[in-house]
Amino acid sequence: MRLILVLSALLGLVYCRETFVGDQVLEVTPKNEDQIKNLLELEAEEHLELDFWKSPTTSGQTVHVRVPFVSLQAVKVFLELQGIDYSIMIEDVQALLDEEKEEMLLNQRERNGNFNFETYHTLDEIYQEMDHIVAEHPGLVSKVNIGHSFEKRPMNVLKFSTGGNKPAIWLDAGIHAREWVTQATALWTANKIATEYGKDAFITSLLDQMDLFLLPVTNPDGYVFSHTTNRMWRKTRSKAAGRACVGVDPNRNWDAGFAGPGASNKPCSDSYHGPSPNSEVEVKSIVDFIKSHGNFKAFITIHSYSQLLMFPYGYKCSKSDTFDELNQVAQQAAKAVESLYGTKYRVGPICTVIYQASGGSIDWAYDYGIKYSFAFELRDTGRYGFLLPAKQILPTAQETWLGLQSIMEYVRDHPY
Repeated sequence: MRLILVLSALLGLVYCRETFVGDQVLEVTPKNEDQIKNLLELEAEEHLELDFWKSPTTSGQTVHVRVPFVSLQAVKVFLELQGIDYSIMIEDVQALLDEEKEEMLLNQRERNGNFNFETYHTLDEIYQEMDHIVAEHPGLVSKVNIGHSFEKRPMNVLKFSTGGNKPAIWLDAGIHAREWVTQATALWTANKIATEYGKDAFITSLLDQMDLFLLPVTNPDGYVFSHTTNRMWRKTRSKAAGRACVGVDPNRNWDAGFAGPGASNKPCSDSYHGPSPNSEVEVKSIVDFIKSHGNFKAFITIHSYSQLLMFPYGYKCSKSDTFDELNQVAQQAAKAVESLYGTKYRVGPICTVIYQASGGSIDWAYDYGIKYSFAFELRDTGRYGFLLPAKQILPTAQETWLGLQSIMEYVRDHPY
């Protein structure tokens, strides 16, 4: 690993930039435990500012890493000297970002006053559309403010209810800022539920028996930052005295095996767990709301990317008490997703399907007593990664809805 430091020094690397011209995403394929160890050491070299979209795991799965242009030569030489196979997955990250920006501007111009669910939107636009959905369906949809982000942006939840004190389902998206297809999918889902109640048999039956709470943007500060400054931003935007680096990974901040494997204690890391459980106000707001409501039967969170459907546990690798049932529900949901466009999902516990990761939301929800706790990782498997083209928003949302419907139908029919 000292080799990488020497090569970096020779190249005279300069960092702390927020453009991605010439950055590449490499697909790296470790062949043995030694090579996985080499990649983990590479990941720990913070000065290189490598962005691991898919981190090294002991299972030897492929690794996706965005490499800054100024680091490319050093990293490629290191991989070659270690005999680690790699290929270029994305040739120039900035080129994809430029295409994304142009597409957003074009779609906005063609909107003609109607909200376009097939493009990416700013936080303000999303909030305006949420208000519009509430205004159009006042007897079914209301807006619930559960708190404010670190930078004082409202955390607004859409509540779908036909009245009464019913058991409820929680659904959130966008806890990691750069996963834009998740916020877009959540908003499309909100509109579908609102407009098709009374027309669609499943939606009507579900909301006649249960309430649904939907938080489309779980990390509003990070989402704004990903639009205005750094498209690849993942964390919150919290600041702490004596800490130069900004933000915490909000999906390592829950009180579920906090600070265990798969979370970093380094504030500059993208997987930094924060100083204590629920230190992030965004996380604490959800925890407090869930606890105060007291009647949630399902907790579903939407991430991207990798096409996975997972359930507890992540902070430990032992099976949960309800493993067989959760696996059955997830397998059926994955089949439902695949039935529309053939998109295949891998199913299983977080620890098995990806890697051990502590402090995650669905582990907390499950341990709190919400049996039906699931995490989706939407499209794709790496061709575009976090930069999924807008033309894939609609098919992604449509197939995801079938998976959500499958889970929610089961929850509705299996009260506990």
